[in-house]
Amino acid sequence: MSELILLAAGGTGGHLFPAEALAAVLTARGMTVDLATDARAARYAGHFPARELHVLPADTVRGRSPVALARTGFALATGLVSSLALLRRLKPAVVVGFGGYPTVPPLIAASLTGVPTLIHEANGVMGRANRMLAGRVTAIATGFPGLAKANPALEPKAVWTGNPLRPAAVAAAATLYDPPVPGGALRVLVFGGSQGARVMSDVVPEAVERLGTDLRARLLLVQQAREEDLERVKATYARLGVAAEVAPFFDDLPARMAQAHLVIARSGAGTVAELSAIGRPSILVPLPHALDQDQAANARTLGEAGAALVLRQVEFDPDRLALELNTFAGEPQSLTRMADRARSQGVLDAAERLADLVRHLAGKGAVATFKGKQA
Repeated sequence: MSELILLAAGGTGGHLFPAEALAAVLTARGMTVDLATDARAARYAGHFPARELHVLPADTVRGRSPVALARTGFALATGLVSSLALLRRLKPAVVVGFGGYPTVPPLIAASLTGVPTLIHEANGVMGRANRMLAGRVTAIATGFPGLAKANPALEPKAVWTGNPLRPAAVAAAATLYDPPVPGGALRVLVFGGSQGARVMSDVVPEAVERLGTDLRARLLLVQQAREEDLERVKATYARLGVAAEVAPFFDDLPARMAQAHLVIARSGAGTVAELSAIGRPSILVPLPHALDQDQAANARTLGEAGAALVLRQVEFDPDRLALELNTFAGEPQSLTRMADRARSQGVLDAAERLADLVRHLAGKGAVATFKGKQA
């Protein structure tokens, strides 16, 4: 029987997508994969390439009141008991966590029972659940280089792998950037993460209205909008005579990214990884007020590389966006330069690198040995 790898992930695409990419590689290498998650994620994980799905009790810290903390503590304790029973039954070779509170019980259970453990941190700063686990686990894989450099306790077990990409993103990366030609179509893709972002619906249509008629006629817009914003966004573009496809969700987003001349988006770790792998210029608007400021850290990597224009949400208004769209439309060479710099940041084989680390840990190898092979 093949070795079993237990993956644990929270209930968002940012956690599940890299776990799914790793699962596909491990399965292709002849290993068996199970997924542990919570009831929320289980609703979206039906296509996950796992032998079995295990739903464990878990809860997010939703406040600092005694009642909220007690509720979270009880859920995590219940999840730990369930995880210990699950590990005794499955006997996994490695347990891999991808962030989110559902990963805490199975990773702690694994560390208590001597099973090799690995967490993957997709963002430019470590999330709360991973920070809770970092001191306990065997190894830490990072989506961005140098994440643990400032922490002497964590740096020896940190390995930069990059962020695993879903197969659709790897396929889209084969499409080279084709810059807009003077007077030709300017293809712009706008999205705001898995749940959309109201700010995109508030700002982008008004910015387009401020453009000259010649540039509006060149625009080919694809925009994600929340259900409650859908009709007003569509109505604005129809009134302006702008060619636009507006929908609450696109299941082929990497392919659409590959067709875009410019992407306007939030800066979740998955978005930044796909922009880099596919090599597309972008205007990034990090989610404000995030506790960990992870999206700001993610965006900074592309901004500092000259691959993206990073705007704080307070700077992202219709006048500023209209100015930037006018500038980019008149300087297609700057878009090409940004696309090249984005592609230079991409890691197409991140899932394979992460699978190599998992296999090394399954063989009881030390992290230092693995890092020595990489050097």
